Amino acid sequence: MSLPPLVEPAEELTIDEVRRYSRHLIIPDVGMSGQKRLKNAKVLVIGAGGLGSPALLYLAAAGVGTIGIAEFDEVDESNLQRQIIHGQSDIGKSKALSAKESIAEANPYVNVILHDERLDNDNVMGIFEQYDLIVDGTDNFATRYMVNDAAVLLKKPYVWGSIYRFDGQASVFWAENGPCYRCLYPEPPPPGMVPSCAEGGVLGVLCASIGSIQVNEAIKLITGIGEPLLGKLMIYDALEMEYRKLAVRKDPNCAICGENPTVTELIDYDTFCGAISTEAADAAADATISVTQLETMLKERDNGERDFVLVDVREPNEFEINRIPGSVLIPKGDFLNGTALEKLSQDKPVVLHCKSGVRSAEALAVLKGAGYGDAVHVGGGVVAWVNQIDPSQPSY
Repeated sequence: MSLPPLVEPAEELTIDEVRRYSRHLIIPDVGMSGQKRLKNAKVLVIGAGGLGSPALLYLAAAGVGTIGIAEFDEVDESNLQRQIIHGQSDIGKSKALSAKESIAEANPYVNVILHDERLDNDNVMGIFEQYDLIVDGTDNFATRYMVNDAAVLLKKPYVWGSIYRFDGQASVFWAENGPCYRCLYPEPPPPGMVPSCAEGGVLGVLCASIGSIQVNEAIKLITGIGEPLLGKLMIYDALEMEYRKLAVRKDPNCAICGENPTVTELIDYDTFCGAISTEAADAAADATISVTQLETMLKERDNGERDFVLVDVREPNEFEINRIPGSVLIPKGDFLNGTALEKLSQDKPVVLHCKSGVRSAEALAVLKGAGYGDAVHVGGGVVAWVNQIDPSQPSY
């Protein structure tokens, strides 16, 4: 459905701004009025990563007058495959600062406000209050639910996007005029069920496809043109080059925007979403070793002083990137479907590891349940191994 413009127009455009935005001004639907609204708009982008990079650049290029960047991370070399707002010289730099510098080069007429901190329950409401519109480029469920709930409580619209491997999704959530994120996803998926981009990967160009759609929706909301993706979920399959739209209805039983809401303030989102399952947390509680302990154990195994099986539960393509010497590959899925138990003997202790320790904890819970009482997993996984033991190997 069409909506009235979100933002009132600025008083004027300078001569330089008229020249810069001339291709917008000659579009009848945008014109001077629409461009003045963009100039007067205040948009917060959460994350200067895969989605935030193209979103920030295109918001700036479009002439959005004030852009906030909420980002606490630093630029890593592995980011550069998709996070196009950063460059080689930015490695190690604050992502927020790097993004601000790129925006200044793209459009010096934009005012950039940095929120170089992790969004949490203590600061999210105060930050959101400063903006007309939120563009959500987060990559974890806990933050997504917090963003949704804060936006609902403040009656703010926000544009959401999600990417994974070759697939992307986008929508507009605004509880004042339609559904919110909880209407679409009332509950987070079970811990460990949906891999993150860091675990499963993402095609770099997919970020541009979904990020530009998010900016398109933001422009429509600000200027009041077209029909935004409110009440619609756009699904993009890059391999099949297929776009689909699904209807999303406002849920009268929604926990926060329904007729009888049960969520009336911000909650503990880490607990609500759960990084790992309760079973995995319980299994790992007294069965986690460090990479330095593992290094000692491997030396003792090489000397014949002890024997154990070191199992890498990542995927085969990850195993090709780097590995802990002496490990065998049995992906986590084999533990979940039970086939891994056929490959392991209970006569030897089992040590599990993955990239960071999340998947190995889930696999550990399976082993503990099957009677492998002396099984352990490696906290920090291959990431910790490369950082602390063998920096000659690549990280990812």
